[in-house]
Amino acid sequence: MKIAICGIWHVHAPDYLKTAKNYGEIVGAWDADSDRRKDFCAAHGVPELSSFKQLLDSEADTVIVCSSTDTHADLMAELAEAGKDIFTEKVITLTDGDAKRVADAVSKNGVRFCISLIWKYRSGPRTVKATVDSGELGRINYMRFRNCHSGSTLGWLPKHFYNAKECGGGAMIDLGAHGMYLTEWICGMPQGFKSAFTNSCSVKAAQDINTDGVEDNAVTLMTCENGCIAINETGFVSNHYPVSLEVGGENGYVRWTEGGAVVKCTDATEGKTVEVAPEAELPSPLVQFLTGEQLEGCGMDDAVKLTHMMVEAYK
Repeated sequence: MKIAICGIWHVHAPDYLKTAKNYGEIVGAWDADSDRRKDFCAAHGVPELSSFKQLLDSEADTVIVCSSTDTHADLMAELAEAGKDIFTEKVITLTDGDAKRVADAVSKNGVRFCISLIWKYRSGPRTVKATVDSGELGRINYMRFRNCHSGSTLGWLPKHFYNAKECGGGAMIDLGAHGMYLTEWICGMPQGFKSAFTNSCSVKAAQDINTDGVEDNAVTLMTCENGCIAINETGFVSNHYPVSLEVGGENGYVRWTEGGAVVKCTDATEGKTVEVAPEAELPSPLVQFLTGEQLEGCGMDDAVKLTHMMVEAYK
């Protein structure tokens, strides 16, 4: 497999490159920002592709897209037309129309596609999902996912992550994407969306960088057709706060907190809180994609749904 990196805007680009080196030959990396491109290629010892056309014309059969979110639609449509398999960072596009345009190009040209919905493959969420699917909780009526970090308060997020045009928003569209696709995965596609976004960081350096005033603290509340309420909490202003996921139903609940076991308390456990046998952690979507596995839960339909949820959350 011959692999190219298309855009190095996203913070995950170095990790994706490191993984890709284990499964194929790196043809090169391109980014529209020439200084960023040169620095990245020099730091990681990969050939520099000086233009997107050079990437399209290269012998790469697989492309990892880590460009700014606002460029995804145009770049991926052209990659598909060139017959390149595509792995992309989330979200796929900023509008429903652009998501359909990419989906049509991928379908028309028969290329493989994968989006990085990583939490579907980790043990904790997989164990919660298995418990829900077992029916032990009864009719599901509540879900809550909280995933926050200290990117603003400790200043490790790059400046361009606060660019409203490039990102399409702030904390919700970036880190909050995980809670969106987990909500759809567990509860189905929500019908109603209400959001609360604030710019709450008290650190002067972060305030100076966040000149567009994008949200750094965010919650979206969703309602599903069956009456279930789902809450997606995220932000860049929380230090030492573990990721957590809980789902409740008419017969009990299941809860997972990062670093701990999954626990449940249901009618079947006679109201006692017990640990749940963990589901196995699976290889990441990128590893499965590069090894030719038939991925479930990270395909084009999932990407289109995620974009739609974000569009609704930002309304």
